[in-house]
Amino acid sequence: MSTVQFLAEGAATPADFVAARQQMAFTLGFHIVLASIGIGLPALTLLAEWRSLRTGDRVYAELARRWMKAAGVLFAVGAVSGTVLSFEMGTLWPGFMDKYGQVFGGAFALEGIAFFIEAIFMGIYLYGWDRLSPRAHFLTGIPVVVAGILSATFVVTVNSWMNQPRGFNLVNGQVTDVSPLKAMLNPATPTEATHLILASLMVCGFLVASVYAVALLRDARAGRVDRYHRLGFAIPFTLGAVCAPLQVIVGDFASRFVASHQPAKFAAMEGIEHTQAGVPFKFATIEIPNMLSLMVKFDAHATLRGMDSIPADARPPAEVVKTSFEIMITLGMFLLALAAWWGFAWFVRRRALGRAGRLATRVDLPWKPWFLRLALTAGGAAILAMEAGWTTTEVGRQPWIVYGVMRTTEAVNPSSNLRYGLYAVLAVYAVLAAATISVLRRIRRRPDAGTPQSGPVPVGSAR
Repeated sequence: MSTVQFLAEGAATPADFVAARQQMAFTLGFHIVLASIGIGLPALTLLAEWRSLRTGDRVYAELARRWMKAAGVLFAVGAVSGTVLSFEMGTLWPGFMDKYGQVFGGAFALEGIAFFIEAIFMGIYLYGWDRLSPRAHFLTGIPVVVAGILSATFVVTVNSWMNQPRGFNLVNGQVTDVSPLKAMLNPATPTEATHLILASLMVCGFLVASVYAVALLRDARAGRVDRYHRLGFAIPFTLGAVCAPLQVIVGDFASRFVASHQPAKFAAMEGIEHTQAGVPFKFATIEIPNMLSLMVKFDAHATLRGMDSIPADARPPAEVVKTSFEIMITLGMFLLALAAWWGFAWFVRRRALGRAGRLATRVDLPWKPWFLRLALTAGGAAILAMEAGWTTTEVGRQPWIVYGVMRTTEAVNPSSNLRYGLYAVLAVYAVLAAATISVLRRIRRRPDAGTPQSGPVPVGSAR
């Protein structure tokens, strides 16, 4: 788009427009990882604490303590990055906020309430170690998990609304008849919210497991077995493994929804250049005739719209969308394969309980170095898959900030020198990331040598 077009639409120069998009993409990409951990880590903590209460095993209690300490640190950092995103909505995209803020503002208000509930109970939970009874302490962690999921869901309703705007009417360019509830409950909300929650649990599960995979590999080289690290790996990896197949199912529903409601995005995702019947499925060098039509419409000869059916000025950047979509699918299949092997090994081990000999040795394969090396990469793969998925969603909606209603160029701040804000954010976030990693490395250190690795332990004791 030329500079003349930008100025005619009241937008910034092309360079500032790109900087605004890059800044939003970077801060959102940074924050979404923290948000995912904020959803998953409290859930892992409660699971470990519940097992500690049931078994009296000190290892579960130690894992719960360390995971919630890490969750507290990341919650604080996430609060900062989330606040930056809130300011960016107003400073970078004032046209969007000014015109449509009244439509989706209710979702942000509810997200704020959920955030405060999460913060309050996280403080109680962290302070309550050794001060509350074991059961009371466990119960204070439940609102942290529930509020974290609700907070993420309310935010996703805004993004889903941007993809499927509802709850208002436009009369002579003015927004009227606003219904925040209808806006939140738009058709895209169920699949987007479910997709994000599962993705968050997967990211957290595989990421935490990858940390313990490093320790297990070190233990294997030293010729020792450490139950603390084994449980620290098994609990989060199992969470990721359970979510992986569910995510594939939800992703299939999401793709069908996009095909029906956002044909331009779907055509870009699948690389459909021309509208045709019996569209083949293409992935990398693989091509299966008529398969995409069959997968989407359950009809091998169904017609799917291609990019040629979309006006040139309303087409998303197809190569970016297609590449990010393929990255997400490839990494998702890798994680699914790891999850399948973990589940198979668990099933075989369960059947082999009580038996001796070669079979008992054979079912110990998940702890072998080659499996742990693959599992070590699962955390990074899950993060990249999530980032690729968000790229597909956001870039695939372009050139619209509100699909079919408002273009992104109409929403951007008309001020010049927006790129300097990008430079400042990059510098600040680099320092923030370094400080966060430093603190987490201290928390990650294994328990003291004198700490018992098994046996009963009270999670908390009333004073």
